[in-house]
Amino acid sequence: MIDTDIQPRNANPARLDDHQTLTPEADANVPGLRVITPSDGLLSVDWREIWRFRDLLLLLTMRDINVRYKQAVFGVGWAVLQPLATMLVFWMFFGRLGGIDHRTGSTPYAVYVLAGLLPWTFFATSLTNCSTALVGSYNLITKVYFPRLIIPMSTVFACLFDLAVSMLLLAVVMVGYHLRPTGSIVGSLVALVGMVAAATGIGSALAALTVEYRDIRYVTPFVVQIWMFITPVIYPASMVPHKWQWLYSMNPMVGLVDAFRCGLLGQAIPWERLTISIAASIVLFLVGATYFRAVERRFADVI
Repeated sequence: MIDTDIQPRNANPARLDDHQTLTPEADANVPGLRVITPSDGLLSVDWREIWRFRDLLLLLTMRDINVRYKQAVFGVGWAVLQPLATMLVFWMFFGRLGGIDHRTGSTPYAVYVLAGLLPWTFFATSLTNCSTALVGSYNLITKVYFPRLIIPMSTVFACLFDLAVSMLLLAVVMVGYHLRPTGSIVGSLVALVGMVAAATGIGSALAALTVEYRDIRYVTPFVVQIWMFITPVIYPASMVPHKWQWLYSMNPMVGLVDAFRCGLLGQAIPWERLTISIAASIVLFLVGATYFRAVERRFADVI
C-alpha cells in the first residue's frame, strides 16, 4: 500500500489555502518564488532593471530597423530620399518663392533647412512610431515579463539610426557648398541628447495613452505637423517678432533644433535657449516615464 501523504525531504510546509493569495511579505515562505510588483514613488523607473534587459532593448531596436527596411525597394535609402525630397520642396516654395533664403545670412538655404529638418524628422518620427509601439507589440506584452518602457525606448533608438544615415546626406550637401563643422559641433551633440530625452518622454506617454484611447495614433501626426511650423525648421527664429520670443521659446524644440543646426554650421550656439530646452526635455522625460509606469500594470488587460 502506497502512502500518498509522504512529503519530499526539505519540503516547505507552508501551503496556500483556496482563498489565500501571495503577498510580497509571504514571499519568504515559498522558496524559489519571486513576486513582481510595480515600483512606488514619483520617479518609479527602475533603471537597474532596464539595464538588466539591455539585450532585449538592442534586439527590439534591431527588429524595428529590420521591419522598416526589410522588403523596401530602396532599403535604408529611404532615410536619405525622404529628407532630400522634403528639403527640395521647402527650398523651392519657402526659399525661392517665399524669400526666406535671404534671411539665413551667409548660409545657403538648402543647407540651412536640411540641418534643421533632419533633427526634426527624427523627433517627429519618434513620436509617431511610439504612439503605436505598444499596440503593435501586444503579443509580446501579454506573454512575457520585461520592463515595458523598453518598447518606446527601442522605437526612439531605431529612429536614431535613420538620423545617422540621413546625416550622410547633410555631409554631402555641406561639402558641395564648401562648409565644414567646427568645434561648436559639441552643441549639436548636447541638443541631440535633449531630443532623445524629449522624444522618449513624450513618446512613452503617447504609447500609454494609445493603449486606452486608440484615437491618439490619428491625432499625433496632425499635432506633429503643426508643431513643425512653430519650430525654427524652415525659417530662422529671428523672424519671430521680439515681443513673442518669450512665448516662442516655451517650445522646447526651438532651442534644440536651433542649437543642433548652429553646431553643425559653425555658428554661435544659443546656450541660454539650449539650457532652457534641455531642462524642459528632462522634465518631459520624467513626466512621460512616470505616467507610463503608473498605467503600465493595466496594459495586458486592455491592449
